[in-house]
Amino acid sequence: MGLELYLDLLSQPCRSIYIFARSNNIPFEFKHVELFKDSVLGKKPAAASSAEQPRTGPPNSEGASKISLLKKVPALKDGDFTLAECTAILLYLSRKYNTPDHWYPSDIQKRAQVDEYLSWHHANIRANAPKTMWIKVLIPLFTGQPLPSEKLQEVMDGLSTSLKQFEERFLQDKAFIIGNEISLADLVAIVELMQPVGVGCDIFEDRPRLMEWRRRVEEAVGKELFFQAHEMILNIKELSNIQIDPQLKEHLAPMLMKMLK
Repeated sequence: MGLELYLDLLSQPCRSIYIFARSNNIPFEFKHVELFKDSVLGKKPAAASSAEQPRTGPPNSEGASKISLLKKVPALKDGDFTLAECTAILLYLSRKYNTPDHWYPSDIQKRAQVDEYLSWHHANIRANAPKTMWIKVLIPLFTGQPLPSEKLQEVMDGLSTSLKQFEERFLQDKAFIIGNEISLADLVAIVELMQPVGVGCDIFEDRPRLMEWRRRVEEAVGKELFFQAHEMILNIKELSNIQIDPQLKEHLAPMLMKMLK
């Protein structure tokens, strides 16, 4: 059996793995998982699309729960070996397929810089960027009403602080986070920062250094691949067409509201 990757491209970690594998020509079977399955959320009105979808076969939500003990994506299956967690999967792929050194450098200091960013990322960029999607799309979808604008502003203020640190501490005057070539740090960062963009919060506007970095990342992985991976998040507002069961709304709405407190 070959390599199988269980991914939902609405998920930032899944997008980083998808882009990394595709850009390095790693052969794998894409097991598409829908985190917001129609069977749970209700049926979305059918819509024809001529766009190529980066998936093979029907959704594999049940398969992903069997692969990952944590019952979440991303998940990897390589023969009898299974693995969860984005960073672990990225490092496994880089080592097994001997990807170019710039992704996770053999130089101990450059590698430490990648590790440093990945550690900082979770408590900073990742702590705020995904909340924009919950505030602007998902919570209104479940509750039937928008959140106060103050809640979004609070998240954007926290994200602005993180972006300032990102530019001054990590990016500085370099082309990429650790120098002149893209690394796993850049890839993990960019997919996270596209989450606000997808819901209309263009965090690159008025940040020319950040915008130039984004352009370089797109070019490094290939613009076509980059936008293919982000097609779903850039069209996230289509979720508003989903009809959700009223009982499910009643059950989940209080839980979702607590997530932002």
